[in-house]
Amino acid sequence: MNQAVRRAGYVVVALLLVLVGQLTYLQVFDAKKLADDPRNSRGYLRSFNRPRGEIVSADGEILARSTRVDDEYGWQRTYPFGDLFAQTVGYQSVVVGSVGIEKVYDGQLSGRDLPVEPKDLPSILSARPRVGTVVLHLNAQAQAAARDALGGQRGSVTVLDPRTGAVVAMYSNPTFDPQPLAGHDTRAVQTYYDGLTSDPTNPALPRAYREIYPPGSTFKVVTTTGALDTGVATPESRYPANTSYTPPQSDRPINNFGGRQCGGTLEDAFRQSCNAVFAQLGVEMGERFVPAIDAFGLNEAPSLDLSPGAEASIGLQPGSFDLNKPSFALAGIGQGEIATTPLQMALVAAAIANGGVAMEPHVAARIDDRSGRTVERVVERRWKRATSAATAATLTEFMVAVVANGTGTAARIPGVTVAGKTGTAQAPGGPPHAWFIAFAPADAPRYAISVIVERGGSAGDEATGGRIAAPVAAKVLRTLLQVP
Repeated sequence: MNQAVRRAGYVVVALLLVLVGQLTYLQVFDAKKLADDPRNSRGYLRSFNRPRGEIVSADGEILARSTRVDDEYGWQRTYPFGDLFAQTVGYQSVVVGSVGIEKVYDGQLSGRDLPVEPKDLPSILSARPRVGTVVLHLNAQAQAAARDALGGQRGSVTVLDPRTGAVVAMYSNPTFDPQPLAGHDTRAVQTYYDGLTSDPTNPALPRAYREIYPPGSTFKVVTTTGALDTGVATPESRYPANTSYTPPQSDRPINNFGGRQCGGTLEDAFRQSCNAVFAQLGVEMGERFVPAIDAFGLNEAPSLDLSPGAEASIGLQPGSFDLNKPSFALAGIGQGEIATTPLQMALVAAAIANGGVAMEPHVAARIDDRSGRTVERVVERRWKRATSAATAATLTEFMVAVVANGTGTAARIPGVTVAGKTGTAQAPGGPPHAWFIAFAPADAPRYAISVIVERGGSAGDEATGGRIAAPVAAKVLRTLLQVP
């Protein structure tokens, strides 16, 4: 009998040890996996049954906050600016998940990932939830100016601080109101979400950083940079006046806009946006054009603190020149295989403005605690060395000439020197896209901007970048530079 009891005791002890070991493994080694498991309803509810910190614009406007509600969750996110910041701030939804700043900085907003110092212990031990405020670089006045300047036309406006990579404005139209997605009525939220995803205008798509387009003549900034850096051209290079250029391996000429004749110096060709010259430069660079394009960051996506992140733009593929020279000619004018996000073209302008260096774009500036003390700052990082400071200075002169007396005169701002480049990009299936990229003031750049108006907006087939997109950029820059 005693032997049987001992055996039973051994079994019980062994089972207890197994149980203790299993609990230790689950709580110590497997804790994160279990916490992140989407089937873990406790962790899921934890994100919704407590307040979160505010999301605030650079000019002090509250873009997202938690408010009390009388239901099982107790708290709900509200978005005072509605659709103006939907594609950057995003939303927190109990039904369809979270996107944008709400998702990327979830740990800081909920307080889970806030750094802890000894002086923080009283607030941690108190009953008051410890949350973080995410302060953005986005400027509410500039965002509203972008919306108003687009005037209901499809497209986007992206503004960067070229010195830091800070995203100052990023607006796409059409857009949507995120508030219904933050509701707790499962059926109503799902119905609204299904309507968004089935809408043929795709209002949930953040065009500024998730859609790619042919950049047209704005890409001549990249072509010119490559031609200068490879030695294929100099600022003094001269080109005969022609109406078109026919690349090798093709019998289809690439025509100048409107069939006009143009040529002269490289600066003349740039100012007049002469397709014949830049198509020729694309072929003359040959394989050297590929790394010149890649230096600006095409063929990869820039890091961006939004979720989902930025889409990669598309450049030329290495080793393809000998078999496909016409594609290099088309790339010279931003057509053919080239496709970029508006964010990418803002980064092109920013790189020239910043002496040849493109900084990593980022939307958030810092994290503050409840007392307003800054506990974390978003670090500025260099993304690409696109070109030399000397070449960037030459491109600045060329871009200033475009606005002063070239195709971009509609972007002039009294008392401010603006450097810019227009683009009218042909795309299958309809009118051209109207583009403009710029930075200002040209002698001490504070803002770099890209504007695209899809399918020419209200002008349709008659659209050009200078006529449709350049005035949009001017209005936004006027707001930021406080020029009446």
